Amino acid sequence: MRSALGGPRLLLRRLREISAEPISAQARLDKIVVQIAANMVAEVCSVYVLRADQRLELYATEGLNREAVHLTTMHAGEGLVGLIAKSAEPVALSEAQDHPAFSYKPETGEEAYHSFLGVPILRGGNTLGVLVVQNKVRRVYSEEEIEALQTTA
Repeated sequence: MRSALGGPRLLLRRLREISAEPISAQARLDKIVVQIAANMVAEVCSVYVLRADQRLELYATEGLNREAVHLTTMHAGEGLVGLIAKSAEPVALSEAQDHPAFSYKPETGEEAYHSFLGVPILRGGNTLGVLVVQNKVRRVYSEEEIEALQTTA
């Protein structure tokens, strides 16, 4: 794994520390995406939460337009994020915009980013959301990176 902060063990330790902080859920997610982006050497890290109405909502991001948080939504099955939520399987692409499921959301400012790695956030066999990292350069994510992001989710 390419790592600016020392690898998966350090990331998991830092995430555990953030989880223990007496802060709001939103502040916690905001800190978490910053840590994951730095550790994965990604320019973007975003968390989408699957709501009760089966829509995915952008809840936190490092790298995309912050104004899009809580405004960007999509149906489960819509776009790459929706595909991940529906299939509960990771998607790793060096050129996301070439994938037939790609759905452009202009408010996010994601047009500059080419590579995409998204994994489902799973608890008890249920999909709760999707964790995504993105880079401007075309990047092939390694199996180790995919597994590390799945473990983090």
